[in-house]
Amino acid sequence: MASLKYRIKGATKEVSIYIRLSISREISLEVKTGFSIEPSSWSKTTNFPKQSSPTTKLLYNNLKKLESYVFDSLNHTQANSSLIDREWLKKTISSCFEREPKKKNEYSVTDHIQHIIDNASTRKIAGHNKLGLSNARIQSYKTFKKNIVEFEKELNTQVKLLDLNPVLIEKYKIWLLKKMNFSMNYAGKQLDNLRAVGKDALRIGIPTNTYVNQMDSFCEPDEDRHFVTLSNEEIQKIKKTKMPSTYLENAKKWLLLGCEIGQRGGDLLKLSKDNIRYVNEHLFIDVIQQKTKKEVTIPIGSKEIQLMLENDFPRSISSQNLNSYIKKVCKLSGIDEIIEGKLLDKETNRKVVGNYPKYQLVTTHCFRRSFASNYYKKIATPILMTITGHSKESMFLKYINKQEDKDENAKLFLQYYKQLKQQT
Repeated sequence: MASLKYRIKGATKEVSIYIRLSISREISLEVKTGFSIEPSSWSKTTNFPKQSSPTTKLLYNNLKKLESYVFDSLNHTQANSSLIDREWLKKTISSCFEREPKKKNEYSVTDHIQHIIDNASTRKIAGHNKLGLSNARIQSYKTFKKNIVEFEKELNTQVKLLDLNPVLIEKYKIWLLKKMNFSMNYAGKQLDNLRAVGKDALRIGIPTNTYVNQMDSFCEPDEDRHFVTLSNEEIQKIKKTKMPSTYLENAKKWLLLGCEIGQRGGDLLKLSKDNIRYVNEHLFIDVIQQKTKKEVTIPIGSKEIQLMLENDFPRSISSQNLNSYIKKVCKLSGIDEIIEGKLLDKETNRKVVGNYPKYQLVTTHCFRRSFASNYYKKIATPILMTITGHSKESMFLKYINKQEDKDENAKLFLQYYKQLKQQT
């Protein structure tokens, strides 16, 4: 059943009153009512204005009127199976008090980002016949919206969808790279987000600058990227090193499992014994990858890993803690070669390129890349790709920082050919 609540934000002399409409566990909408009040005149008990003056009494009555109007409009809209989102709620408030609605050419970038967030559960996933954005994608849109709000503060104006011209896009790019000092990859992703939002608004008929179709993104050149992987020799060193505490031993198990199955950190840490099945005496792990929604089956070839999964499955742990603990695991295991990489500078909150002991650079993302690198050319690339989830060989090779080696591919073919002939 839907519920409605009013609230205020801030403690300044006069603050806006917000309305929050919760339709279901998945859908919750919040917008400004257009009314404001001094915090001292607001009741935290009733979430309504204190009726201590003619002004607050009138405001109280208006909010009660709006409450009734919203519920009536909600019932009518649901009966007609129409779309309910923040724009619907804004229009309902305007209709209640006969305010002039916003013109289409006034729609801002943040308006449409919020529209995407509000309708995340019914949005089609590109390249799939499925609906619903992942939690990670929803969070990325929320972060992107905050980013645009900060950019608007720099411009001292709201960015409209019609404002997305080459001049403004260039200003945004310079702001990302120079003012905010974001990495090239992160800045490029923000431009990707802006292009996606603009093209989505165009698609549904909201007036938007058509330059969004010509926007170019960018990323860090391959030669400037820093790949951190654990070699088979280093994995063996970790395997043989006894940890001084149970929490580090548990982190070590996740590290070894991660390097054996080649999945993203989020997918790895969601594993439980429910993901395990047997085909004859072989142990398989079934995973639905969060990012791509691909169904992946990973065979466990290592007897040690199979025994661990059967008898001593690693305990649940957060990604943040695991990233912290595996650095200690690698340090204790002597993974201390000095290599070039990027490390977070706590003062600037930006990653800085430098030479660091390898254990400082190890993260859960290294697991998947280590798996792909260590088995490359030892197992056919298409088979590896079915496990990592890469759709194109070019993307897989870029992921492990390799160039296609045609001679090596030809040799591999001959190797398989000889094995085939021996069987016949």
